[in-house]
Amino acid sequence: MSDDAVPELRASDADRERVADVLRDALAEGRLDMAEFEERLDAAYRARTYGDLTPLTRDLPASGAPAVSMTKETEPAGSWAGRIVDGEGTSAWGVAVLSGFQRRGRWTVPRRFNCFAFCGGGEIDLREANFADREVVINCVAIMGGLQVVVPPGVEVVVRGVGVMGGFDQRETGVPGEPGAPRVVVTGFAFWGGVGVERKLPRSEKRRLKEERRRELEEERRRELEEGRREER
Repeated sequence: MSDDAVPELRASDADRERVADVLRDALAEGRLDMAEFEERLDAAYRARTYGDLTPLTRDLPASGAPAVSMTKETEPAGSWAGRIVDGEGTSAWGVAVLSGFQRRGRWTVPRRFNCFAFCGGGEIDLREANFADREVVINCVAIMGGLQVVVPPGVEVVVRGVGVMGGFDQRETGVPGEPGAPRVVVTGFAFWGGVGVERKLPRSEKRRLKEERRRELEEERRRELEEGRREER
């Protein structure tokens, strides 16, 4: 890709937030006054391309590094590579008989994870998990019970289970995976029971989005107050 094409690359939320952090530092150091800060911050959150973002920090230091990288890295592939590990899984079984079980948080999914629910339920949450291989199989047997598989965005899901007076959730089948992401195959058997498959953001990402939204609301309220003071004058 030519240098001339770089400014036309679409900016991500992470790019906008990096620029916002540089602007906040500049305000705290006295390099920008409040009016300049507000104007640039508003432009940063409205920016669509690198070309929109770059001028906002061009005259500001950014800890020895540019605020916005001019090379689009394949971040998903890199992050997924760190989560696909060799070796055995943390847990290979989950059983719920008139009870329940959970596998969630930081754990390593084995190449094949078997789970069984009879008049009970279980949750297999892969959002924060590592993977023993690029393809893992979650084998689910639900008899008058339910099992729930939770995957993060970017993971490819293939559902191959069979249901008799029960069923397997097929909604996530066919959604393309990100480069380097693992493939999760959900298989097994459901009789008078069900196996659900849903895609959710990791908790850390939910917290980040919530904090970002909180900051946006605070900025909006502050701008409204400033506008109100100007009108009073």
